[in-house]
Amino acid sequence: MVAGRFVEYSEDFIGLVYPRLCAACNGNLVKGEEGFCVSCEAELPRTMDELNPAANPAARVFWGRFPLEAAASCFVFSGTGKVQELVHNLKYNGRKDAGIAAGKYYGSILKDISPFLTAGLIIPVPLHEEKLESRGYNQATCFAQGLSEAMNVPYDEHAIVRLKATSSQTRKNREERWDNVGEVFAVPAKKNLEGKHVIVVDDVITTGATIEACVLPLLNIPNVRISIVSLASARD
Repeated sequence: MVAGRFVEYSEDFIGLVYPRLCAACNGNLVKGEEGFCVSCEAELPRTMDELNPAANPAARVFWGRFPLEAAASCFVFSGTGKVQELVHNLKYNGRKDAGIAAGKYYGSILKDISPFLTAGLIIPVPLHEEKLESRGYNQATCFAQGLSEAMNVPYDEHAIVRLKATSSQTRKNREERWDNVGEVFAVPAKKNLEGKHVIVVDDVITTGATIEACVLPLLNIPNVRISIVSLASARD
């Protein structure tokens, strides 16, 4: 009992010195909140893509580009507001906890929805080793980890590798984005993915060029099925 109170008081003291902040509004998190606060969880604009996983705006991005089981994004990304702040904090301010929390949140929704419930592996879009070393983590892996925990599906951040570094996709149009990422991904152990339904995960879907390039080497694997899930996606 005394030890439990000591831990509780210690956590409260650490919270005073190093406050835990919501990655979406930068307000203080209270006990039990992870990554983003309950208020922001209610206010962040949801896509509701999972209600029609084969024919929603996220899925339509990839129609005619490769065979797709389903696609869904959790939040609407507009380039401003709380979703933009959440993504920015995840990518550039070390808020890995925000990505994991968002993955748990969306994974708890997707785990009972077909066809996501048949997935056998979650694969985050990889960073090149130089960017990974510079940033210290892959934001897509954080989101994949949260999804994995909630959906009880393993994730493998090494199933797809990025062969060469590319410049930032920010402010590039669709053609420029494709030129930037074409033929930069590979699958080192294709045999391990045969017959699997895999979910390829990224932080934000805009033109879909990065995910398409990432998926292309998967298409040569016998009986592989592909779904896409992202933390957010741009909407017209």
